[in-house]
Amino acid sequence: MSWYRNTVWFVKGLREYTRGGYESASKRFNPADVEVDVAGRSFLVTGANSGIGKATAKEIARRGGTVHLVCRNKERAEVAKEEIVTETGNQNIFLHIVDISNPKEIWKFAEKFRNEHKLNVLINNAGCMVNNRELTEDGLEKNFATNTLGTYIITTALVPLLEKAADARVITVSSGGMLVQKLNVSDLQSESGPFDGTMVYAQNKRQQVVLTEQWAKAHRNIHFSVMHPGWADTPAVRSSMPDFYERMKNSLRTEAQGADTVLWLAVSAEATKLPSGLFFQDRQPVPTHLPLAYTHSPPEDEEKLMEVLEEFSQKFKSASPG
Repeated sequence: MSWYRNTVWFVKGLREYTRGGYESASKRFNPADVEVDVAGRSFLVTGANSGIGKATAKEIARRGGTVHLVCRNKERAEVAKEEIVTETGNQNIFLHIVDISNPKEIWKFAEKFRNEHKLNVLINNAGCMVNNRELTEDGLEKNFATNTLGTYIITTALVPLLEKAADARVITVSSGGMLVQKLNVSDLQSESGPFDGTMVYAQNKRQQVVLTEQWAKAHRNIHFSVMHPGWADTPAVRSSMPDFYERMKNSLRTEAQGADTVLWLAVSAEATKLPSGLFFQDRQPVPTHLPLAYTHSPPEDEEKLMEVLEEFSQKFKSASPG
């Protein structure tokens, strides 16, 4: 059935995920939802030096929020910070250099951050699509380390801080590509069969949807959501999917259009009127499975995912310096 899922997803994408889909959906948006002052609220955005992460951080900064940029590359991050400060006039922009594919580094950062800052909203935007199987220095497959384990660790490490905050939220930037994948807990690091970076990424994004649903059940006083930004023209898309980019470049959303629903989920009062744990596209909840796609997984598989990630997490917590 994979051919069916891929075909339906691509046709759906051509209709909904492009710039035209955004322009159509935006006709029903209420601009007042995001015309809010968030001064005094603290936001952490991972992968914030470019693309959707930077666009989101910039819009939060415009609204007066304190923004913590979590980035891997110091030079690019400093340029992004300077751009955000200059364009918004907001001086409350802080930079943290962390590699989200390095679990020990995440733990070290999170434990320090918890002692020094408050946090109202966590935005898990950092991600990667590596098209050949690569291992990190910890022996982890790089896509899994960044997209799934890194997201899991930074979120669970910061949940105690979020639980102290008013109107706490966690937003994870996923992808509609996850619609073609059923959760597979038997091969989390893509060790079996041929390696297809696009499908590994899609599997990671399915995992993020499951994580969000599970977190929503476990932490009732935090609002969790996961979203698809549509197909946007970002540096990551250009570098990771050059053929797709060349084919679709004239139809791709802008970075700001891709970031719109992230911003809405992060700042609007309307977002938290909806249940925690949902998957969003263009400011509204959408199904997490295509019709007849057979991508639903049994509860025991979802529980297994959480167990395995927690084991990894604790292993690297005990190994982290400090």
